[in-house]
Amino acid sequence: MVKEKEKTTEDANDVILRDKTLILLNDEVNAFDHVVESLIDVCNFAVEQAEQCTLIAHLKGKCAIKKGSREELSPLKQQLSDRKLSSIISE
Repeated sequence: MVKEKEKTTEDANDVILRDKTLILLNDEVNAFDHVVESLIDVCNFAVEQAEQCTLIAHLKGKCAIKKGSREELSPLKQQLSDRKLSSIISE
């Protein structure tokens, strides 16, 4: 029974390690409206959510916008990059 608990703990840790975060970075180039529209189009955010994320990135320098595997987040990062927005996938 102890071995089962250990295995469950390891599985949970594996899941946590696979979770990555897509982080929007602030820049001084893109207009607020462009960032909001991009988050709506790329991430399927509601207007309010896109505005909040944009404001957080503007004020704090970055904002976590999505969680998932690298495979899920990479296309979103590329689409943001295509729109000249800076983002990273956290490790």
